[in-house]
Amino acid sequence: MTPNIAIVRVQNPNWRGIRLWVPLFLLWIPLILLVVFVACLVGRVDALRAIAAFWALSCSLPGTDVRVSTDRNHVMVRIL
Repeated sequence: MTPNIAIVRVQNPNWRGIRLWVPLFLLWIPLILLVVFVACLVGRVDALRAIAAFWALSCSLPGTDVRVSTDRNHVMVRIL
């Protein structure tokens, strides 16, 4: 199953943090076409192999949880 939503949260003690819900399902078709086009031009890759590789990569993304913290700033990206 491909990821459908990414949650991006930015926190800073000087201002109220923001939380963005990014609908990833709107990005898949243009992104797949771009990746296939670039892979076919640059690496002489078969279009079906490029689509299969991109599909496998995108299907492995759900459950990804990235948290980056500095002194007082925090950024969290979670892919559902």
